[in-house]
This record gives sequence, structure tokens and C-alpha cells, in this order.
Amino acid sequence: MIANPCILAIDQGTTSSRAIIFDANGEICAVAQKEFPQIYPENGWVEHDPDAIWDTTLSVCKTVIEQLSTKGGEVAAIGVTNQRETTLVWDRDTDKTVYNAIVWQDRRTADFCSAIKEQGAEDDVQQRTGLLLDPYFSASKIRWILDNVDGARAKAQGGKLAFGTIDTFLMWRLTGGKTHATDATNASRTSLYNIEKSCWDAELLELFDIPQSLLPDVRDSNGDFGMTDPALFGKSIPIFGVAGDQQAAAIGQACFNAGDIKSTYGTGCFVVLNTGSLLLHSKSRLLSTIAYQIDGAVSYALEGSIFIAGAGVQWLRDELGIVETAQQTEEMAQAAGDDHGVYVVPAFTGLGAPHWRPEARGAIFGLTRASGDAAIARAVLEAVCYQTYDLFKAMGNDGVKPAALKVDGGMVANDWLCGFLADILNLPVDRPTIMETTALGAAFLAGQKSGVYGSFDEIAQKWKREKRFTPSMDETKRIERLDGWHRAVKAAIAF
Repeated sequence: MIANPCILAIDQGTTSSRAIIFDANGEICAVAQKEFPQIYPENGWVEHDPDAIWDTTLSVCKTVIEQLSTKGGEVAAIGVTNQRETTLVWDRDTDKTVYNAIVWQDRRTADFCSAIKEQGAEDDVQQRTGLLLDPYFSASKIRWILDNVDGARAKAQGGKLAFGTIDTFLMWRLTGGKTHATDATNASRTSLYNIEKSCWDAELLELFDIPQSLLPDVRDSNGDFGMTDPALFGKSIPIFGVAGDQQAAAIGQACFNAGDIKSTYGTGCFVVLNTGSLLLHSKSRLLSTIAYQIDGAVSYALEGSIFIAGAGVQWLRDELGIVETAQQTEEMAQAAGDDHGVYVVPAFTGLGAPHWRPEARGAIFGLTRASGDAAIARAVLEAVCYQTYDLFKAMGNDGVKPAALKVDGGMVANDWLCGFLADILNLPVDRPTIMETTALGAAFLAGQKSGVYGSFDEIAQKWKREKRFTPSMDETKRIERLDGWHRAVKAAIAF
């Protein structure tokens, strides 16, 4: 019996690996984070070094476990949440990956996706998976690795290789190769999983030319994913919860009822609306996906995906040198004023929902001689809000009209951004007390399974609002801003 049981949440993201330990009350008691390099081999290609992902993950886990031990706590279970769709293939015997991780943002398979779309495959893919044909998802990335790495296809056909999204890769490494599994939320992002029948789909495997032997077992989000290798942390720890980052954030935001909605502002922006037991197929090019699978019961969601949110602020920092820290953008946005006239369309890796234009690229419009760093920084923040509006408009076309929005992710520490978002959506925006909702969601899953937390109804009571932002923008000004944004998007697509 553990005297002071805590939950370790591994949050493996697009730009960093984090470990956060939550106590029995859902409060944070230890945090560690490490960034790792982004690799851009060609225009539109994005990769990660798998060993950098593993090394940073292991390092931050050891750091927080050590921090916890000084406070007299002990880890009772581990929950894992991860950047979704990012694709790895490795050798089952050597544990070595055959290629770098191909990141969800990567566009290299755009031509292949367009080709099978032209053959009329998209409607069937959408019906089975809830997803559109786009390089974003894992299936075309797997196919690319098998076709472009010497000997990979032959090895895969011989059952010698394993595929995994980041969660699967981490669990393989954490358990010393004993667990090759994923949860239903991550499986639902591969374009290979039939979300209505809850199984890998043989016809989709044939369409993408992928051997089934590559694929992991699919388990409940609060399932048993095995025990960690005792050599890693000094003892074996059960892994009891897994969910893709956006679904984990929805769980961390206590979006357990149909109609609950959250938007996460990390590297990208992702709006997830719980639709309960109803699998709703969007008419507005949004995605249908699995919100979570608890004790065998599936809850579905409608999702809108924006590829560039916080990554735009990183661009301001790393490529343009306009800011040294993300926090500076709040002051710059206020300094730019309302009439700066600049629009940034951050289609650095294409446009996501509802446009789905992988070939689009970023653009800046409305520059004058007076335009400076502050105007560009503010326009990057505004673009995040405008893109969120486009997702909400698409949801409205599907008959969904939320009354308020829960937000999370690193960007929403910015009060100006949250206020502008409320203005553009013309909706109240609620920011929670604990903004690390992605990690919290993974902790809730593992804590519920391990008995550290109670039922999901009890978990929902732990959610607390820190601040509500209410709209105050004049309607005429709001419409003018949105009209300018939509002209800019059309121009970027035309280019």
C-alpha cells in the first residue's frame, strides 16, 4: 500500500517532452520539461529524432520522480499522452527505428493523398475513419516509410517491423518491448481504424498497402498497458492510461458530456466537441474521431484541427527574431493597436480544417511602411483566433452551437489572446485553474484505473475555472476583421 500515491503523466509533445506528477487531489507537485530539435529535410517535411524523443522523455520522468521522492510521495501509476499521428516504424528485434519519426505536420505524402482522392476513395475513408484524405494522418506516412527505406517493406511483410504513434513507441521502450499497444483515441487518428466497428480495417490496409502485422493492439484509454522495466525507475510502475493529446486535454477539461467543448492552443490548435455515443459525420470538412474509450464504451467527438498556433510564436522567436520569449507577444499585441491592418496566414505546413489545403503556404498581407514587429506579432496571435472562428462556423453548419469555450495550452496564459478570442467568437472563453490539461487528462485516466482518483463524475468536480473572458468588441468591427481575414486566406490559397 502506497502512503502518498501520486500519478506521473508523460506529455510527449511536438516540440518538447514533459513529465508532470499530480497528487491525489489532482494538484501539480513536480514538473520537468525538455525541448528537442525539429528537423526539416525538405520543403514541407517535418521529422523528429526518435532517440531525442525517448531520451528527453526518460530524462524528465527521472527528474520528477526524484523531485517527488524528496517530498515523501510515490508514483502509483503512469498515464501517457502524446502528439498524435506522428509515425514511427522500428525493428522488433533490435528496437531500432528504421527512419526518423515523420511528424503530423509533414506534407510529403500530399501527392499520394491527392491521387487516391481523385480515384474517389475519400468518401469511403471518411465513412470508416471519420477522417479526410490528408498527409496529416499516419497511414500515408507508414506507406512512405515502407516504400522509401531499403528493405522495409520486405521486413514488414515478414512481421519483423512494428508501427506506432508516439504513445506506442514510448510504451514499447518503457516496458522493454513487452507492450505493443495503443488506445482507441490514437488508433482513430491513423486512417486505418474503423471507428464505428472499433477495429483495424482490412480494406483500408489494402488501400494504403500496409501489412496488419505492423499494427499494435488497441485498448481502452483507461486500459492496462503493462509495467515499466524496473531498470528505468528503480521499480516497475503500471501504465494505466493513454490518450492522444487533444482527447487527453478534453478529459482534463472534464468534457465528459455531449456538447462539452474545449480548444487547446499548443503547437497547433485543436477544437474538440464531445458528441457522446453519436458518431456525427461532418458536412463541413471537420473530423469525426474517438473522444475516449472507457471500459469498452466509446464516446465520439467532432474535431477541427489548425496546424499552426504556438508554432507561429516560435517562428517569431526562432526565425524572425522579433521576440525572445512568447510572453513578450502580449505586450506587443497591445502596443500594435487595433488599426494595424496586417494579416498573417500561417500556412507554413498547409491549411487544416475546414480548408484542407496541404499545398498552401504562409503569407503576410496589409503591410505598409509603418508596419513593424508589433503588428506582425499581433497578427500571428490574431490568426489563431480567426482560425478558431472558422472552425466554430463549420461546427455551426453541422448544427452545433456551443454556449461557451474552455481553453488550455501554453498560449492561453496570454490574457490579450483570450480576450480577442472571446471577441472574435462572440462567446465567453473559460480558462481553467490548471492549464496543463493534457497531462491532467492522462493522469485522470491512470488515476481512475489505479484507484487514486474516484469515478469520472468525481474527477469532473476537480475542474475549476480561473478566469472567464467575455466578448466586448463592436459587431461592425468584428465583421470587418473577419472579412479581412477571409480575403487573406483566399489570397494565400490562390498563390
